[in-house]
Amino acid sequence: MKSRTYLIVVIIVAAMGLGAFLSDKFSDPKGPVANSIYDFKIKGLDGKEIDFSQYKGKKILIVNTASKCGKTPQYAGLEKLHETYASKMTLLGFPANNFLWQEPGTNEEIAEFCERNYGVKFQMFEKVSVKGSDQHPLYQWLQSKTGQKPDWNFSKYLVSEDGSRVTFFKSSVQPLDAELISQITR
Repeated sequence: MKSRTYLIVVIIVAAMGLGAFLSDKFSDPKGPVANSIYDFKIKGLDGKEIDFSQYKGKKILIVNTASKCGKTPQYAGLEKLHETYASKMTLLGFPANNFLWQEPGTNEEIAEFCERNYGVKFQMFEKVSVKGSDQHPLYQWLQSKTGQKPDWNFSKYLVSEDGSRVTFFKSSVQPLDAELISQITR
């Protein structure tokens, strides 16, 4: 009787441990929402993982992008912003297909499009979802900091140098807008 009770207890404890392990590892396939912007590690368009801790000490401008949108020409302004303010800010682009399927391409096609049409040199990441039930954890974190989700392609989030503050800019705000530049240069 004792060995049977012991066996049941072992099975229950093992099942509880496995359940906790699985819920921790597989509750969100992209991982839990981070405490800090510097906790993120996300793959670039080339498939290589990029650790956000390398961006400490600079402002970070995060933009959701799309190749087939009326706002796609903002890529040119973003590249100019990147070139002009690289000493103060890091620009990170996140292709997303959330708004009228305006980013249908693969990561390879997106990289080719950005380079060929706009000479994009700023860091571009793998295609993600920026809203909805499959919203990427980075965008969950940004939304939790601002109360704002992207209103369309080319919405912008500016993260302070220490990662503590995030300012949201609607997609209608152009990359070279005076207010955005003043926030970057402060």
